Amino acid sequence: MEYIKIRFDNEFNRLGSNLEKTIEDIFESSNPIFKLSERSWHPQMDIYETPDEIIIKAEIAGADKDKLEVEVTSKAVKIYGTRSEVPQVRNATYRLAEIQYGRFERVLFLPAPIDTEVVSTSYKNGFLIIRLAKLAMDRTHSIPIEDG
Repeated sequence: MEYIKIRFDNEFNRLGSNLEKTIEDIFESSNPIFKLSERSWHPQMDIYETPDEIIIKAEIAGADKDKLEVEVTSKAVKIYGTRSEVPQVRNATYRLAEIQYGRFERVLFLPAPIDTEVVSTSYKNGFLIIRLAKLAMDRTHSIPIEDG
C-alpha cells in the first residue's frame, strides 16, 4: 500500500505566501507578463461534514500521487503539489487549451477543530479524499455547590 505524504504543523507560512500573492496579483492585473513565481492553479474542492468528521474532496485528475502533499493543523489543511504537463502534439493547432498544469496550492480553514491524530487520505479516479475526525466538543455538566 502506498501513502500520500501528510505533514503535521503548527503554523503555515501564510505571511510570505500571502504577500507574494498580493504583489503578484497587482502586477499580473496590469500586465500578465509580470509573474513573481511559476504559474499556479487551484483545484476545485468540496468540504462537507458529518457529526463525526470533516471530508475534503479535491479534483486533481492527472496528478501523480507521489507529487501530492497534505499538511494538517487542528484548524486548517494545506494541499499542494504538481500536475505535470502532457507533451503537446507536434504539428497540431490547438483550438482550446483549458487544462491547467504546474504547481498548485490550497489552504482550507476548517469549520470545526479536528484531531490531527485521526486523518486518512485516499486518491482514486483523480479525486483526493481527506477524512478528518472532529474533536469531541466540550460537554457541560452541572457542578453542585457545597456549603461552607
